[in-house]
Amino acid sequence: MKNEKFRPEAHLSFTEGAAKITNALKELKVEIKSKILTSRDQEAISLVNLLRVNEVPDGFKKWQLPLVFNQSQLFISIGHPDIVVPEHSHDEGDGIRFIISGSIYFKGQELTAGDWMYIPAGKKYSIKTGPLGVAMCYCYECCCAGSLKLNYEDWVINPENG
Repeated sequence: MKNEKFRPEAHLSFTEGAAKITNALKELKVEIKSKILTSRDQEAISLVNLLRVNEVPDGFKKWQLPLVFNQSQLFISIGHPDIVVPEHSHDEGDGIRFIISGSIYFKGQELTAGDWMYIPAGKKYSIKTGPLGVAMCYCYECCCAGSLKLNYEDWVINPENG
């Protein structure tokens, strides 16, 4: 299966990624620090759908969380079973992945829920999702968000479709 949409070179800078979050917050008139926000709140659902990342391997969905902490940005990614993410690197900054559920294989080792993977800037790596797929949260000093464009197309999270 060829990963035609996967473009690891299509990264935004940290500043551009933060600007994308600011634009989405302005678009939806959400003041992020005005209240506690959970992933089940409609504002959060609308925000992460605007912040969807399209340049991901086939079989993956990825979205940027509407938060910026100093020099880090957070993402959640869900991958179907047995998907290979081709070798790539994040040259702009270090990153860490947290396995929420399912698993990934890195250099023959299976990482499962609760495991983490630290990726120094510029280190090339490839992963494969496990037989049940994977859900991951990751935090990067770079952005990894594809383009500045906000997404108004298909939602990655749609409460109406369960």
